[in-house]
Amino acid sequence: MGLVLHPTRDVTEVVSIIERWAKRHHKTLFVREEDQHRVSSCIEPIPADEVAARADALISVGGDGTMLGALRSAVLDPKPVLGVHLGHLGFLVEIEPPELPDALSRLLSKEFTIESHACLACDVCGDDAVAFNDIALLRQPGSGFVSVTLSIDGQQYGYYRSDAVVVSTPIGSTAYSYAAGGPLISPAADSVVITPSAPMAGISRSVVLSPDEKIRLELRPDSSPVVVEMDGLVFRDAATEGAVDITYRRNAGLVVRFDPLRYQERNQLKMTLLDLPFLPEQLRELLPEELRRRTQQEIPPPC
Repeated sequence: MGLVLHPTRDVTEVVSIIERWAKRHHKTLFVREEDQHRVSSCIEPIPADEVAARADALISVGGDGTMLGALRSAVLDPKPVLGVHLGHLGFLVEIEPPELPDALSRLLSKEFTIESHACLACDVCGDDAVAFNDIALLRQPGSGFVSVTLSIDGQQYGYYRSDAVVVSTPIGSTAYSYAAGGPLISPAADSVVITPSAPMAGISRSVVLSPDEKIRLELRPDSSPVVVEMDGLVFRDAATEGAVDITYRRNAGLVVRFDPLRYQERNQLKMTLLDLPFLPEQLRELLPEELRRRTQQEIPPPC
């Protein structure tokens, strides 16, 4: 099994649980060479690009960002990814650390279902990349606006002039696109959403497209330098010309689910909490005692 660790959080306790379980069941654990100093010598360090290739399954320890990284690392040869929650808010991860030993045993005995996820396969000015949540073109602060034309299947559709343009998958619809006013898309749907953030001119609403349509966003001459982000990570900085070509790739990521109904109910609760204009401590006081205990670790901190 390959471990994908949150880059900064303390993962010692969770990794110890996994290590003890692996020792009892005679399983080998891999970790990136860069994370060797964060784990015991019993876990084998290997090059980052070999972790997903050599593992039968991946264990993501962190939040949604870590989970997305695990999915991206296995996009060429998708492996089941088990997400262990170690953060403030997670829409992809399902398992809490106390549930981990039982979850690992169920993973070993194949008592789980697979939730398949699509990604956006992107050509950014000639460089290939993938995003499971979204790709965003953002303006550099103080330098004007993002100005791009939108073409679908080779036909020009219109243009954007805004602070950012976000292209998202269904699971990414709850992230940047949602914050920019985009719609919530069912994870069971096959679609792509394009949402402008703070539009000044051009297309001002979200556009929902078929997964079979090819998308092209091309910088206009009057655009400010653009930052290109993939799943929240900077992929290209200060681009002043060129285009991003985007296609939808089905079944690019495999997420382990033990209790899909419970997972969906928890995410519905999180989305409801995010829409309420209260601080976390105020929200807790509004909940019944039993539900308050369950959400103690799931309400995000104030920004």
